[in-house]
Amino acid sequence: MKERLSADKRRQQIVEAAVELFSRKGFRGTRTREIAEAAGISEAMIYRHFATKRELYSAIIEAKSATEELLASAATAAQGKDDAGVLRAVGLKMIEQTVQDPSLMRLLLFSALEGHELSEIFFESRVKRLHQFLSRYIRRRIKEGRFRSMDALVAARGFIGMIVHYLLIHKLFGVKRPRRSSPEEVVELFVSVFLKGIAR
Repeated sequence: MKERLSADKRRQQIVEAAVELFSRKGFRGTRTREIAEAAGISEAMIYRHFATKRELYSAIIEAKSATEELLASAATAAQGKDDAGVLRAVGLKMIEQTVQDPSLMRLLLFSALEGHELSEIFFESRVKRLHQFLSRYIRRRIKEGRFRSMDALVAARGFIGMIVHYLLIHKLFGVKRPRRSSPEEVVELFVSVFLKGIAR
């Protein structure tokens, strides 16, 4: 006799099955029937827990993005005006979350390339919020005379771009990391380049 799962556990089971299939086959290549089969339930059961596909996509973002955790780790450093600490917290948390669960990056790339609505939901819930947090901090430090005058949003995107590119080549393309280059060392280099440049 099969164990009867609670509503929360059943939702989690459906989300995990959907993530695994979407990140492997894309959104267009995955049918609701396949998600149901992977979760060991009927298609009707999926719609009992998620009335619309958008609800399912929102649940995936909620389960996978961990945005609050990322922002909280940087907010403490921001309160102390620790510039390197803010960047370090953002960079390390982005790498840590992707290493722990690389499926999110694949989901995002599929959703963007396929013009899928999940891409828009993710941008609003995580990317935009991260850009806003970092650009607000940079803007504040410009006003305080710590940073030179610049477009704070472009600068924020520049730093985040370094981290994203690092994750893309190692997690998506499978390029091996150079020996003796831990995530901490990589982020430290990015922070130094961002704050000090590369000129001698």
